[in-house]
Amino acid sequence: MDDLLRDYLPILIFLAMAIGLGLVLILAAVVVAVRNPDAEKLSAYECGFNAFDDARMKFDVRFYLVAILFIIFDLEIAFLFPWSVAFADISMTGFWSMMVFLGVLTVGFAYEWKKGALEWQ
Repeated sequence: MDDLLRDYLPILIFLAMAIGLGLVLILAAVVVAVRNPDAEKLSAYECGFNAFDDARMKFDVRFYLVAILFIIFDLEIAFLFPWSVAFADISMTGFWSMMVFLGVLTVGFAYEWKKGALEWQ
């Protein structure tokens, strides 16, 4: 049981630090934030459009592009974190397969950047 606790101690320390930092930042925002409510600030806002417009209206595809890019890079981090934790125990095949994965994502990001998907005109 002692070995099990020793193995999970870094994870518990990391979790405690993450929770502590999150609480500190939330409390700092509550204490330091400027409270200046305004009707426009309190209005509903979703995807850049008023919430009470027609649901069948056309809107720009850039909203979808940004969402897709967010999901792609969020998944990259989701795959990169466990790989980095087990980095000492993986083989060269595991290393190079992750390098190929990161290379494909980098090429995709460069393509999106070149095509102007990240430009907000």
